[in-house]
Parts: sequence; structure tokens; C-alpha cells
Amino acid sequence: MEIRKSTGEKLFDTMNIILLSLLSLAAIIPLLHVVAGSFSSANAIIHSRVTLWPVEPTLDHYKLVTQTKAFWEAGWLTIRVVVLGTLLNMVLTIIGSYPLSKPYLRGRRPILLFIVFTMIFHAPMIPMYLVVKEFGMLNTIWALIVPTAISAFNMMLCITFFRGLPEEMFDAAKVDGMNDYRIVWSIVTPLSKPILVTLLLFYAVGHWNNYFTPLLYINDRDMQTLQVYLYNLISLGSNNDMASAAAAESSNMLPQALEMATIVLATLPIVVLYPFLQKHFVKGATLGSVKE
Repeated sequence: MEIRKSTGEKLFDTMNIILLSLLSLAAIIPLLHVVAGSFSSANAIIHSRVTLWPVEPTLDHYKLVTQTKAFWEAGWLTIRVVVLGTLLNMVLTIIGSYPLSKPYLRGRRPILLFIVFTMIFHAPMIPMYLVVKEFGMLNTIWALIVPTAISAFNMMLCITFFRGLPEEMFDAAKVDGMNDYRIVWSIVTPLSKPILVTLLLFYAVGHWNNYFTPLLYINDRDMQTLQVYLYNLISLGSNNDMASAAAAESSNMLPQALEMATIVLATLPIVVLYPFLQKHFVKGATLGSVKE
């Protein structure tokens, strides 16, 4: 039986659609402008003829960006941080969440309270810097991975999801002689694919977009990630390789267009990856939120 909506409910739904549409446009239009500018000629950008569609299309800006050594070095470092960091994140989250999802674990409540405490009160910046320095991780890739090795919020999502798995299934597995490590690998992990893909996306995007951590712990210009590279390029204009190449072709190149092309290339991997994980992302975020 179809339930008819009242006039107030219809008006509320309409206002929601309008508001969400406006918010979506506010997020999409700047991105479309950046993409259009990256494919437009310098002359079109100078005369403000670029809006949401490329004017006098050209790939010259992308060619110059991809010919810059510093761009590839920053991109390669960022990829390594994403792969190694996400792998460590997932391993620690799974092996930490499984025992904490069991009500019979001794000290479970104090541990969970401590985890929630870290979600509210974060470690101060200076003590964290001193810890990283004492462990000799400054100006190394581990300074970008270890301080963010686990997320308390993501662990709580994972714990909530694991609690929803039938306990009888684990009892049967133990009767068959499986230990906890085998249970986690052979039973928990396959059944938790939605939440694990969600956490994988959270962690990977977090590492890819991480700007503050490398800015704090990395002083070596050869160790800058893609986000710091973008910051130096846009705010400081300090990329000497690209500046020299642009000066050599000044008639066809514009710094703003080079910045736009770099932004598009830095955003592209996440944009390409997300559609393949969206189904699991939505399902995992929903299932990992509230359990009866």
C-alpha cells in the first residue's frame, strides 16, 4: 500500500532536492572550471574566456607538467605512501577490531573508552614532532605512515561491523580446530568485504590528500608528496624545473594553466578509483554505523 505524502512532506522533499542540487553545483562548478582551464590556451585564460568548457583546446600544459621530474618524484612517493600506509592501516585495524568486538575480552570497556578518548582529544603537534624525531623518522617515508597508522573512528566502525557477525559461526570454526588467526583470515575478512572496502577507501584517500603530515615532518625537497608539491607550485611558485620550461615557451604557457593541469592530474587517481568502490562504500558505511 502506497503511503501518500502530505503537502508539508512534499514541500520538505522539494526544498531538500533544491538545496542538495545547489550544494552539488557549488562543488562541481569550480572543478569543471579547473578542468576546462587546464585544456584551454593561455590566450583564452588571459582574456577570461574560459568558463566550464575548454576554449582553444590544447594539451601543451599537460605535456609540460608530465615532463617535469619533480612531479613524477612527488607522485611516486605519494603512491608508495598510499600503498604502504593503507596496507598497515588495514592490518592494524582488522587485528585490533576483532578482539575488541568480543564481549568476553577482559578490559574491553576501558580500551574502548581510551580509543574514544583519542577521537576527542588528539595528540598535540609539538609532542608528536618530538616523538617522530626521537625515533629517527624525520625526512623518511615512515614519518608519513607511522603517525597515521590507525584511525580510531575507522576502528570503531570495524568493531561495530564485526559485532554483527554471528557468534555461532565462530564457535563452529573453533570446534573444527581453527584458531583466531585462521578465523580472521578465512571467515571474518571475506564476510566483512563491504566495511573493509569502505575503510580501504577512507585510508587511501586520507593518505593521498594528506598535506599537513609531510609539511610537518619532511624538510627535504626531494621527499615532498604530491600535495606539498601542489602547495609549493600554487602558493610559492617554487618549482624551478617547470618555471624554466614555461619561460622557454612563454608564448604558449601560463602558470595558472600549469597549476590547473597539475591539480587535475593529482585528483585523477581518486576520481577514477571511486566509481569502482562506490557500491561497497555505501553499503559498508551503512552496515558499520548502527546495529540493533
